[in-house]
Amino acid sequence: YQRRVHGGERSEVAHPPVHLFIRFFMAALTDDQIREAFNLFDADGSGAIDAEEMALAMKGLGFGDQPREKIERMIRSIDTDENGLIEYDEFYKMMKAKMSTKDSPEEILKAFQLFDIDKTGKVSFTNLKEVSRMLGENPGDDVLQEMIAEADEDRDGEISFEEFKNVMIQMRGK
Repeated sequence: YQRRVHGGERSEVAHPPVHLFIRFFMAALTDDQIREAFNLFDADGSGAIDAEEMALAMKGLGFGDQPREKIERMIRSIDTDENGLIEYDEFYKMMKAKMSTKDSPEEILKAFQLFDIDKTGKVSFTNLKEVSRMLGENPGDDVLQEMIAEADEDRDGEISFEEFKNVMIQMRGK
């Protein structure tokens, strides 16, 4: 991926890892939004996610076709009642655990730099929209604005490194 930098020169930019975008987005998830995510995975509305639904969800998140064995391992790692399905309570606990994964200060800075694609020291709406596009995601302008609003402590419309770091740290406590 190439982008134009100040003065018209081009530079190579690595695609931000999907998990960083997902983790940043998850920092703002409410319990209702976790329920909505579960409902998206639970395509047949049965109240549980099976291997086929998990495979489709993983593909939809950009992870491509996953081997059946890998999908089944994922389910077993979440499936506390060992019935081969992921019910909402199991999904909720997994989401909260993922949101609390600790990142080193270096990883947080690296993640911030991937979002700050124009190297202004701030993550703007345009940056988030571009990162979403690069990842093949289209969460919608309202969702991106909500992400910024959640993190934007000084209300300047952009996310500074300190604000970004605070969001990542807040994820640990949720």
